[in-house]
Order: sequence, then C-alpha cells, then structure tokens
Amino acid sequence: MPAQGCIVRAAMSQQERQLRSRLTQIVSGLGIIRGNLLERERVCGNPGCRCTRGQKHRGVYLCLRKDGKYRQLYIPKEYELLVGQWVANHQQIRQLLKELGEVYWQKVKQRQG
Repeated sequence: MPAQGCIVRAAMSQQERQLRSRLTQIVSGLGIIRGNLLERERVCGNPGCRCTRGQKHRGVYLCLRKDGKYRQLYIPKEYELLVGQWVANHQQIRQLLKELGEVYWQKVKQRQG
C-alpha cells in the first residue's frame, strides 16, 4: 500500500506544485489572521462634535466568532492596511487549501499515490 508520508516534488502535478508553492510563500513570509473587517460610523455623544451634525466618526473593527461568541477588536487607522492584508492572506490560504484538497481527492479517487 503506497501510504508514504514524504511526497517527491517531481512526482507532483504542475497544479499541485503551484498550489503548494503559493501556500508556502504566504505562510512563511506574511501575517495571517482569521476574521473580517467591518467599517462602522458612530456618534460620540459630545454635543459640540461634528458627528452631531452628520459627520460621524469612522472606525474599523476586526470581527470573528470565537468560543461561540462574536468578538470585535478596534483596529487603529495606522494598522488598517496591514490587518486588511492579513485577513486577505487568511482567505487566500483557505481557498488554496480547498483547491489542494481537491487535487488529493482526485488522486485518492483515481488510486494514485
């Protein structure tokens, strides 16, 4: 039975090599965080503030479900782009894993090692 743990790169299909390479690049060099970014506007309550005249305060929050509860974490303006990229990296990894899983599904289906 060919249940080997080590996979020889030369035996991989081009699609498999590309997916693994893209996964490795993201995981090894970039930040990753699960969640979604949510932009909200709010009124602060200060009677003299511009938000009482319609110019609401903008805030970005990282939202995720953790331990069965929804959690939100405020993201300061200077971190918005960075955290946004981390969220995008996580979503890209999930998609790549889905595609790679399909490659291996086909291998098992065709009884290839």
